[in-house]
Amino acid sequence: MSPTLPTIICIATFFKGNEFIRECKRQGAAVVLLTREKLATADWAHESLDDLIAIPGKVTEQSYAAAAVWVMKQRNVKRIVALEEYDVVTAAQLREFSSIPGLSTTAARRFQDKLVMRLKGRETRIRQPDFVPLLNHETVADFMRRTSPPWMLKPRLGASAMGIKRLHSPDEVWHTLSELDSRNTFEETAAFHLLEQYIQGDVYHVDSLLNEGKIVFASVERYLTAPFDLSQFGGISISHTLRRGSREEEQLLEFNRQLLDRFGIDRGVTHAEFLRAGDAEHDLYFLEVAARMGGAYTAETIEAATGINMWREWARTELSTPDHPYRLPDVRREYGGIALSLSRQEYPNTSAYRDPEIVYRIDKPWHVGLIVGSARYERVIELLGQYRRRFTEDFAAVAPPEEKPGQYF
Repeated sequence: MSPTLPTIICIATFFKGNEFIRECKRQGAAVVLLTREKLATADWAHESLDDLIAIPGKVTEQSYAAAAVWVMKQRNVKRIVALEEYDVVTAAQLREFSSIPGLSTTAARRFQDKLVMRLKGRETRIRQPDFVPLLNHETVADFMRRTSPPWMLKPRLGASAMGIKRLHSPDEVWHTLSELDSRNTFEETAAFHLLEQYIQGDVYHVDSLLNEGKIVFASVERYLTAPFDLSQFGGISISHTLRRGSREEEQLLEFNRQLLDRFGIDRGVTHAEFLRAGDAEHDLYFLEVAARMGGAYTAETIEAATGINMWREWARTELSTPDHPYRLPDVRREYGGIALSLSRQEYPNTSAYRDPEIVYRIDKPWHVGLIVGSARYERVIELLGQYRRRFTEDFAAVAPPEEKPGQYF
């Protein structure tokens, strides 16, 4: 491939983003993937890659930077994109170093570090749970005096509910802080966590596609069980599209618009989570936001409802130009849903599930999952209720909560 072609560098510390890679190639770009050596043999879209650079040992920002500089010496790099949560800030640093457009390091931290996220929320008057950094013991004690237990202990870095704990008393908080500070790795100590007010309610996620500072597409879904509760107690993970045109959907779309406008992102995808503690608009709270695609087959569930594959559309926004501006394809306003669980069987057999609304079957060892799509909201809810009961009997397994992603690096 000619080195004069515009090149996009993709960074992925975990295996994801093949549809993004394929669409970049379809749009005429050269694609170079930087990843861990352990992932070099993963099922990447090799037919769409011009190069794959596998970094040995524990990957660092410096090792990614060295690999990116090597690519830039040979190719006309126009974009650097993080396909995964843990690489968002690394990609931003590389963009700034090489003067490539995109999310800055300062802005990227708002979408990764939960403390920076909360501070930006406070600064811009976004409704959110109260919180305190775990840095000064006096401010921690004051926080516990003015808020009621339980509290949520959260790692500042990390995706999903990994490492989150619910603490029920000041003694439990002080004991946990002492345990964290006794750890050998500095990045695992209390300073890399925050304590947050616990608010009971339903959890939602809004996944957005942005171009030139505007949200061009957004999908709102509700978790039937909060991700934290699933991580602690197990069960069937279920998420589904909200009823189209409902007041609930309108409020969440507007809250999401305000959030992204105040946090400052003009291109790419976001995955934001919100909590509803009651029926009024002031009962909505911001939980967290990431500059990445939602995990757990979110893209496939959204595509089942709308026909929009957000990985592909994200790639198209990254490669759009004034001469070839981005245009969103037609969007179906239907409904999608997913039922997903750990499985007792390594390769669970779902052939007995024959509903015509099934559009995707999860193919991952020790997991079972089905994604459905329908023009009828009630049919999606009915099917997901059936799968919750049947999965529990046929497949469901429970694993201990995961503490941190570093074990996989």
